[in-house]
Amino acid sequence: MVELRREALHVSVSDPVSASMNFLNEVAGRFPDAISLAAGRPFDEFHSVADIDKHVQAYLTHLRERGLSAAQSRQLLTQYGRTNGHVGGLIARMLDVDEDIRVPDEAVMVTTGCQEAMVIALRGLCAGPGDVVLAAEPCYVGFTGAARILGIDVVPVPESPDGLRPETVAAVAASVRAGGRTPKALYLVPNFANPSGVSLPVPTRRALLDVAAEADLLILEDDPYGLFGLDDEPRPTLKSLDTDQRVIYLGSFAKSYFPGVRVGFLVADQAVVDATGRRTLLAEELSTVKSMLTVNTSALSQAVVGGMLLDSGFSLRGANQAKIRFYRQNLQTLLAALSQEFSGTPVRWNSPSGGFFVVVDVPVDASEELLEVSAREHGVLWTPMRFFYLGGGGSHAIRLSCSALEPAQIEEGVRRFARLIATA
Repeated sequence: MVELRREALHVSVSDPVSASMNFLNEVAGRFPDAISLAAGRPFDEFHSVADIDKHVQAYLTHLRERGLSAAQSRQLLTQYGRTNGHVGGLIARMLDVDEDIRVPDEAVMVTTGCQEAMVIALRGLCAGPGDVVLAAEPCYVGFTGAARILGIDVVPVPESPDGLRPETVAAVAASVRAGGRTPKALYLVPNFANPSGVSLPVPTRRALLDVAAEADLLILEDDPYGLFGLDDEPRPTLKSLDTDQRVIYLGSFAKSYFPGVRVGFLVADQAVVDATGRRTLLAEELSTVKSMLTVNTSALSQAVVGGMLLDSGFSLRGANQAKIRFYRQNLQTLLAALSQEFSGTPVRWNSPSGGFFVVVDVPVDASEELLEVSAREHGVLWTPMRFFYLGGGGSHAIRLSCSALEPAQIEEGVRRFARLIATA
């Protein structure tokens, strides 16, 4: 029998962050009756199997109107297809309608979830051994995990309570250069970030674009939660404010449609010039990377998303009004429940202006061992914030999520959590 030494495998196999997320899944599996304030997935009842066929049929109608024959439509949905996808033009229209982002259709690459978009962007941008990326910390583990798999170092940029500060980005970028390495890009979630819940003010967004230009950085803007504010205040994406093509925009239909469709996208309209002077778009150049990862994104999944966009008039904001109301109520319920249970105690929490997550500071070590006790003895799950730090941090903080539950479940989950903290 072959035996492999674990230490001889790639570091990503034993990555502490990846292992911690597996631990969360394992705990949830062992305690299925526990209320999960850990899961950041969308609410199940918004998803209908009937919508899948409805939207495929809408997309087939669209193809017929474009002049494709039945045989051509069948081939488009059942065969290998264009590497960068066949609904990029529809996504470009959606970005124009909802986000005031105007890019050529060819600047949109359709990916297998936003996770693939991250991998493709990282692999394409970081070419040399000294190339690194900066990331707001605490940081979504999917991004740091993707970088770890590729062997790319992530340099944390600490968030303040109000989010990422442009001067901190500038200082970290300068420090990286002084150390002989090259910062290629900055990753951040400007709207209701996972895990911190923080949303950046518009002046900060503009200042970050200025810093990126001064530090010669691209920005990887990830925006899965932007629709779900507590109010209708406009929150322009960095990409919509970008006049220098500094921003690569990463998008997903997981929260705004449903996760199982596994369709994301990246928008990379930066010009690439070769030795002969030939100019292309970065999205077109990155297609070679994608072709070696997944060949192309599922044509059927693209048809489902394409039909949804057609049926919604290319407005995810319009199509998500019921979800927006539901998630607003859930976040308000979570914040009210925390106030009810922890008023007058040492426990503190932030008050995000939207999204799925709240960070709670607790007077105990928020360890994996405490989570085990929480699940077994109190029937409630949560996420230790230390999972989202690269160099240590978050030991006395937890992330609570409110997206996947009914309001009454949120209230009961917080009551159980309060009993845990009172006895810890």
